[in-house]
Amino acid sequence: MNSTTTTAPVTEQELIASLPAGFRWGVATSAYQIEGAVDADGRTPSIWDTFCRVPGAIDGGDTGDVACEHYTRMPADVALICELGLDTYRFSVSWSRVQPYGTGPANPAGLAFYDRLVDELLAQGIDPWVTLYHWDLPQELEDAGGWPARDTAYRFADYSMLVFDALSDRVNTWTTLNEPWCSAMLGYAYGVHAPGRQDFPAAVSAVHHLLLGHGLATERMRAASPRKIDIGITLNAATAYPASDAEPDLEAVRRADGMGARLYLDPLVHGRYPADVVADLAEQGVELPVQDGDLATIAAPIDVLGINYYFSQKFTGFGEDGRTVDADGRPVTRTLPLDRPRTAMDWEIVPEGFTDLLVRIGRDYPGLPIVVTENGAAFHDVPDAAGFVADADRTAYFTSHLAAVAAAIRQGADVRGYLAWSLLDNFEWAYGYDKRFGIVRVDYTTQARIPKQSALHLKELAERHRAR
Repeated sequence: MNSTTTTAPVTEQELIASLPAGFRWGVATSAYQIEGAVDADGRTPSIWDTFCRVPGAIDGGDTGDVACEHYTRMPADVALICELGLDTYRFSVSWSRVQPYGTGPANPAGLAFYDRLVDELLAQGIDPWVTLYHWDLPQELEDAGGWPARDTAYRFADYSMLVFDALSDRVNTWTTLNEPWCSAMLGYAYGVHAPGRQDFPAAVSAVHHLLLGHGLATERMRAASPRKIDIGITLNAATAYPASDAEPDLEAVRRADGMGARLYLDPLVHGRYPADVVADLAEQGVELPVQDGDLATIAAPIDVLGINYYFSQKFTGFGEDGRTVDADGRPVTRTLPLDRPRTAMDWEIVPEGFTDLLVRIGRDYPGLPIVVTENGAAFHDVPDAAGFVADADRTAYFTSHLAAVAAAIRQGADVRGYLAWSLLDNFEWAYGYDKRFGIVRVDYTTQARIPKQSALHLKELAERHRAR
């Protein structure tokens, strides 16, 4: 008599329990979204200060002028990270605070804030992870051409060294750029982020100069460091699924993945732009402004790749009318719903897309350790009378996505940590203060901080993992 043995499916909790020893548990923030104090101690305006003054640009007419008052409340916020049992804090540095106007020497008062922040983190046993650029270009550099101008890459490398020289004796991990796709495309092609331009050729130039700035800064930091440090970059990426096996759908996925992921990963890792993307751009009369030596600089070796993940998408190459070209004669690339639950950002929740993405990066770009530098969700939080938010939806989101990371590790992806977005409810760019991503609720009237259910859940998971 034959017998069969079935294996019970692995649960999310079992997957999370399998995360490797030494796995990082942390949170992330960015300067303009939480610091406030936009004119304190010599800080000058960034493109976001300017963009916030454009009528209709930001929901509710909100600005980052006050935000979460992190600039003055920093020690208490660091104590909160420690209270939550998290070991890594990724924060960004305000370029305009450290180097007013984007040129010249460092501003001692601006640098002093980050000096105190690093010391406070280390005193609490928290590893500081510095992001040098999270979208807040000094306005003067935008006036001079912004990221579409080649000179901005060199200005970024100069600024990076001001921060590096001040903090590299204590900071071990450095990220150059956060999500260059957003800086280039949302800021210069679609106009929904600062500086609000709508110029696709300029956006493509911005892609190259952002990557060049990354490479220039990486080379200079590496050369200046007398000890081993980890340098990387953070990309936002997703998995693109075809609506069918029909050739137009497969081509739509190729185009979406090319512009969203391979346009960045290929030059960073392989030292070349993907030929198919270059050809697609050429058909639109657009060219990447590559000069001799640029690609070697962009491909300067990195130690870690940061991945920010929020959703995946399904693509079709057919228009609603069934045609495969649009009114301008260009191939159709259109998104279709995956029919999943959505967050308050209207983003579909696709944890398996996270697993597929991490496994794919490990396969196509081997030898590059990954840290999830952002993952999280906005929901319509409802506080109780005491201000506590029982955010079961966000708690479930973190559980499913941590399990997705663990599943990717089981399939060979080299993922070293997970940093939740975000520590605090904050200024959510064009959405103002309407969307809340924080694991800690911020009452914007009183600035009171109240950990949500999701924060307590992450604390429990991190403590349980360390106890193992």
